[in-house]
Parts: sequence; structure tokens; C-alpha cells
Amino acid sequence: MTSTPSTTTTTEGPSDPFDLLVHAALGRGITRGGLTFIPIYLPGRSGGGSSTTVQTGDNAQLVIQEVEQQRVPTVTVTNSGESPALLVEGETIRGGLQQRVVNTTILIPAGQTVEVPVSCIEAGRWGGGRSFAKGDSYAPTRVRRAKQWSVAANVESHGHPMSDQHAIWAGVSEVLHERKVSSSTSNAADADLLFETDQGLSRALRSLTRRGPLPGQVGVVVLHGRRPVALELFSTPELLREHWTAIVRSHLIDAVAEPEGSPSLDRAMRFLQRIRKSRQVTAEGVGLGTEHHLRSDRVSGQALTWEGAIVHASAFALAA
Repeated sequence: MTSTPSTTTTTEGPSDPFDLLVHAALGRGITRGGLTFIPIYLPGRSGGGSSTTVQTGDNAQLVIQEVEQQRVPTVTVTNSGESPALLVEGETIRGGLQQRVVNTTILIPAGQTVEVPVSCIEAGRWGGGRSFAKGDSYAPTRVRRAKQWSVAANVESHGHPMSDQHAIWAGVSEVLHERKVSSSTSNAADADLLFETDQGLSRALRSLTRRGPLPGQVGVVVLHGRRPVALELFSTPELLREHWTAIVRSHLIDAVAEPEGSPSLDRAMRFLQRIRKSRQVTAEGVGLGTEHHLRSDRVSGQALTWEGAIVHASAFALAA
């Protein structure tokens, strides 16, 4: 079993993996539920880790369990497949002693078990089984944003991708309160019930999952009204497709207030530029590859590179 290493390096300004955003081409956005999803294309830059060598989503042969010495910020993940398996920052896992969210993107070697850093998104439960299954949605946008900010700070200070648990619980509580979701254990996953009770939300989900991702699309910029709120980027269209529905669900759940203004490609492109210019901290990956954590007064984010190419990156606007 491998554990989280602590080697870190701090850099300023544009550098890998976010330099490749200078080559990004943005397509026509799709607007539903107050959100606009703008596709990202990287011509000739499909990146490392093709769909034939990296497994993820339902194709990954992963067994996720509580660690022997039961504790909140870590679970064990065994890859029983013959290819590296990708766990993506923001993915949720349900079951165990409480629901969790993955802290940073991790590529687990074939046939190995690693201890994966996670955060709790269910404050009121500590009990149940030891095994987990994948959740239907990623964690809400504001939860991932707070998590990434504190993870970047902890990697820089202590070399470990741990989060500020209280900030995450606060984000979960805000989402549940604003969406008027009753949850006896303050469980972020209970917000998924909105897709059964809110017809407008379910229609938006059906439309977005039916129309995306588009052929050749490797990422998305999400805007709420005129404001960019998030970036999601994968090395291949196949990897994005595996995670598309869960990503869309999480953004729809978190888009509560009425949006102001209209979306524009110029604002989306400026958001990508801010990401490129943000301060970075790099660290050896929990599994394969290298982690890149970024934060500034305007964005927080992370990425995983492997064999010199990006596998996955995500970033969030702090003012969103």
C-alpha cells in the first residue's frame, strides 16, 4: 500500500499543466437551468492516458473501503484491473461510515492499493458498513471550491492533500438550506433527490446529458449567467464522457440564485487566463503522476499530470 508523499515545489505564473489552455478553442455553449456549459477543444492535444490505457467511471475495477484504523480523511482503494484507474477530484463515494468526496485526482496503478485522501460530506453519521460505491453526482460546486483552496494550502504547508473539513460541512449546509433539502445527517447526496421532485431540474439534466459532451470535446467551462464558475478538463473525450453526467448534476444542484447577465466566450477565455497565471504548488501524486495545486485571490484548482501530459484538471472562481 502506498501513502501520500510530501515533496512540494512552488512556482509562479504559467507553467504545465495549465499552459495548454493557451491552445484551447471554445465552442458554442448550451444554457439550461441558469447555467451555460461551454465546450473546450484542444486541437492536436489529446494528452496522455488514452481511454485504452486508463480506466475510470463504471469501467474502473475499484474496491473502496474504510481503512483498518477507521478515520475520516482516508479510505483505501484497490485497483483490481490490468490498467491504471482514475479517481477524479470531486467524485463522491457513498456508504461506508459516512459519505466522502475525493480530495484530489489520483491515478491508481494496476493491481495496487492506495490510501486516498477524502473529505466528509455527511456530518451527522458515523456508522454503517465498510464498503463504498460511486455516487451519482460530484460534490456541489461550492464544496469542491472550498476543498481545493484548503487542499492547496495544506500541500504547500505540510505536503499532504488534506482539506478544511469545517469549510466543507459549511458548504454542504448552505446547499441543503438554499435548495430546501431536508437531511437528517446533513448529507450532500440527499440533494440528488431534487432530480426526482423538481421537474425543471430534471428536464435540464436530460437535455444536457443528451446533447453533451460533443465529439472531440475534452473539457467544459461552466458559467452562471455572465460569471464563469468552473473549469473541468480531461485528457481525452472518452474520459470526459465517463464523468459528464455526474459533473452536470453537481452544477445544476448548486445553481440556486437567479443568474445575472448573459454568458460570453470572452469572459470564459479570461477565466482560463486567470487559471494559467495563478500560483502553483506541485507534489508527487498519491498514485501515479504529479499533482499541481493552484490558488490565487480569484481561483482555486488542481491537476494531475502523468508521463508529461495532463490527465485531469479542475478549477473554480472564488467569487462565484
